[in-house]
Amino acid sequence: MGKLTTHVLDTANGCPAAGMGVRLYRFDAQGPQWLRSLHLNGDGRADGPVLEGTDFLAGRYRLVFEVAAYFRDRGETLPEPPFLDEVPLDFGIADVSSHYHVPLLASPWSYSTYRGS
Repeated sequence: MGKLTTHVLDTANGCPAAGMGVRLYRFDAQGPQWLRSLHLNGDGRADGPVLEGTDFLAGRYRLVFEVAAYFRDRGETLPEPPFLDEVPLDFGIADVSSHYHVPLLASPWSYSTYRGS
């Protein structure tokens, strides 16, 4: 059975983004619909799959990573408004039998992502 996982690395400090807030949305005809919110553990990961089982459906999704709040919580001084506040990543799930891993590498000034394994 398929699942969705995520992992965030803080590239400014060279560590997992422990405590970063993340929200998950699924798109339907009315637009993005909130599914859940979570905070990443000490390894920068969700404690379990972000989505799995009967909730793991084909379709369009968005993960929103609370980047500025995370760096502020670490004591970083950010400009106001911050260069990166929240980072939305839109992606599609086509094969519900697969594992979709959506990692984020983030600093206050940049981010990158890819489909992980």
